[in-house]
Amino acid sequence: MPQPLVIAIDGPAGAGKSTLGALLASRLGYLYFDTGVMYRALTLAALQSGLDLALPAAVEDLARQIVIEVTSSSVDDGRPYTVCVDGHDVTWAIRSPEVERGVSITARYPGVRREMIRQQQAIGHRGRVVMVGRDIGTVVMPDAPLKIYLEANLDERARRRAQECPQQHDPRPLDEVRAAMALRDAMDAHVLRPATDALILKNDGLSPEAEVDWILNYIERNR
Repeated sequence: MPQPLVIAIDGPAGAGKSTLGALLASRLGYLYFDTGVMYRALTLAALQSGLDLALPAAVEDLARQIVIEVTSSSVDDGRPYTVCVDGHDVTWAIRSPEVERGVSITARYPGVRREMIRQQQAIGHRGRVVMVGRDIGTVVMPDAPLKIYLEANLDERARRRAQECPQQHDPRPLDEVRAAMALRDAMDAHVLRPATDALILKNDGLSPEAEVDWILNYIERNR
């Protein structure tokens, strides 16, 4: 295949999608696009506007009004990309505890989801992008020329996430992380499925660098 202009990466929480996506995008010189940041950006905008996140109609209306842009990093401060809402840089603001608590509410509204998908597709159709999420290959970019679905067993995913927790100032015991991840899997069961034409990459025991090499070798072999 020619070098794909859109690469979709899906999989369950803790499978390593973000790490792989960022590294692969860097190697290819592509935009790394974690689609979840759009929901965070909307949540931040709602909070800043004083909206009650528990009111679906108000949040959905805001989603239709604002423009969220995700572009390659424009500032040398460690960010993997730049996120703007109506032209205002919110890259770091969307990582606040308030947004963290609210995003699970806003992301479940159907009207929000429809609008976020529309804006995600607009970015994806520009090409030269690695898009990461849970249903990129099945819903957001079903025509992506290369789709990858990451798999890792629950224990491995929980171990990885538990190692991240202290770095995020959120130390939790492994059994608690595992239970939370199992619950998340159950909640996401309706979207956690690979596209019929996706490559399944079981990455238990693989380093992110090895995963990237596997993908690039696949592209090269199929040129």
